Amino acid sequence: MSTDTTAPAHHEAALTHHEPDHAAIASVDANSSDVASSSANAHGYRGFALGEFLFARDEYFAYVTWPTGQHVMSVDTFLRALQRDVAWDFFYGIVNFDGVFGTMNHYGTVDLFAGRYNDAYRKAELDHMENVETPVIRDTFTAIIKDWTNESFDPFASPAETGSAFGPKSGNNDAAVTRQRVTAERMVGLPGDEQPRSDESGFPINRQFLDVSQEEPQVNPEPGYEDRVAAFSLKAYLSRSDVTWNPSIVSVCRDSLMCPTTEEYILPIIHGNDRSEWFIQLSDEITWEVEDRDTGRKRATVVCKAGDVAAMPADIRHQGYSPKRSMLLVWENNSGEIPELINSGKIKPQPVDFE
Repeated sequence: MSTDTTAPAHHEAALTHHEPDHAAIASVDANSSDVASSSANAHGYRGFALGEFLFARDEYFAYVTWPTGQHVMSVDTFLRALQRDVAWDFFYGIVNFDGVFGTMNHYGTVDLFAGRYNDAYRKAELDHMENVETPVIRDTFTAIIKDWTNESFDPFASPAETGSAFGPKSGNNDAAVTRQRVTAERMVGLPGDEQPRSDESGFPINRQFLDVSQEEPQVNPEPGYEDRVAAFSLKAYLSRSDVTWNPSIVSVCRDSLMCPTTEEYILPIIHGNDRSEWFIQLSDEITWEVEDRDTGRKRATVVCKAGDVAAMPADIRHQGYSPKRSMLLVWENNSGEIPELINSGKIKPQPVDFE
């Protein structure tokens, strides 16, 4: 990934060639219900606009421009981050696509930013941010990922399990980019709720979890409790996950959400928390690079091995590195009151203090 806001003239001209045709994209208000896009470029991809942000891609790169700057990312990196932002409906807090571009969720509106959480950009006054109604940015981002994802590429899959994101436009992969995230209402396995995965339901055991036992617990509820008592093997369930870095919600108790996931390669976003998250490493190992949420300054490197527990506080951002497919349980508090309680100083950004 690279950014060049002071590029020589010949390089600026090269980038301009790949930017959306400003005249071809109808002027659109940041909170309009319409998706503004151009016709396909020479590579077959449409350009898009949202407020004063413009988006374009060619065979290798995604280009983001705004009134005070421009940014370039490898298109596979951009699409993997975009996929998660769309699927998670902008998630908790900040979804950094990299150290420059991203979104911040206000749960009804979303900040679209470039350089806002980058010291160098802010000091140079090159940063830019716009607040957008959630349905508007959702529709635009969905249109981008549908148009820019070729039939050979699955942004949710590990690099070893998908084809290339590169090259000219070649079909689409709507089945992959619109797959539904698992969100149990109470718990996986209860009647009328999400059910355990199986070969029959289209979830074979992943190549790296062939040694995981598929034995399920026996449940014999008393009469009258059949719809209230259930159990399932979490490791067997995760061994059949067809995606990476995409937490499912498998158990809900009021605002307490159990969100397990399988991880391989690199977390495609740098997540800036607006609440604490607990990580329980169920298998193998993940290395977390932890930075200050607002500046990107390095805070720590955390290595979690099987059985380790870590809390990610609300004033950091983190990115994980998993050298082989691993199992991670993320414990989230879904209360909408937490961000304001932290911002007002009524509760601390970290969930526990060690004296």
